[in-house]
This record gives sequence, structure tokens and C-alpha cells, in this order.
Amino acid sequence: MDRFADAINKIKTNERIGRSECIVDSTKLIRAVVELMKKEGYISGYEEFTDKKLNMLRVKLANKINSIGVSKPRYSISSRDIQRYETRYIPSRDFGILILSTSKGIMTNKEAKEKNIGGRLLAYVY
Repeated sequence: MDRFADAINKIKTNERIGRSECIVDSTKLIRAVVELMKKEGYISGYEEFTDKKLNMLRVKLANKINSIGVSKPRYSISSRDIQRYETRYIPSRDFGILILSTSKGIMTNKEAKEKNIGGRLLAYVY
């Protein structure tokens, strides 16, 4: 059971059918990715709440996501290889983002290029 992949799949499904919000599990990784998506403008916001001892996130969708997916296995990417994975997962330059887990935290491919660090590929959004 992959809670991160389930959360991304729920966001993708609810975005596709036109809902304004969805509810996903809350973990550190999911919160960090949702915060990054909010910063990039793919979602309009989120709030955390507790439902019967489980932490959940209510994600407010902005209907700006064309596609979102999880990368399995989580490829290890050096700073030189980011361009190769951009062409594989993103359809056009400056149109989407790759979400990476680095030693400096969760960040986009653009931030990782600026800081010249690599990491593990978690997901892509465009």
C-alpha cells in the first residue's frame, strides 16, 4: 500500500471529474508535495483536519492540472541527469514540474538545477 501514490491518484481523479476539492491522507511527504503544488499554482490551497484519529488533508483543486503521476521506482537523479527526466515526463519546456526528494528537502526540478543538487524522482505535474 503506497499512501503517496493513492493521494496523487485521488487528486488526479477528482481533478479530472471536475470536483473542487478532495480528501487525502496526511503524511509529511504528502504535505510537502501539496505545499509545493500550492506554491507552483497547481492547487489553490489545503487544510489539515483530524477524522477519527487519522490526519487528513482537504485539498482545494484549481483545475489547472493536465496530468499528474508518481514515478515508480523512485529513480535516483544526479544534477546532470535532470534534463533527461524532464524530457521523459514533461511534454514541453517550462510547462510542468518534476518533484524531487533531495538532501535539502522536497523541491522542483528548477530549484534543484539552481542549487546544483540531485535526488530521487517522486512525481511529475503538468
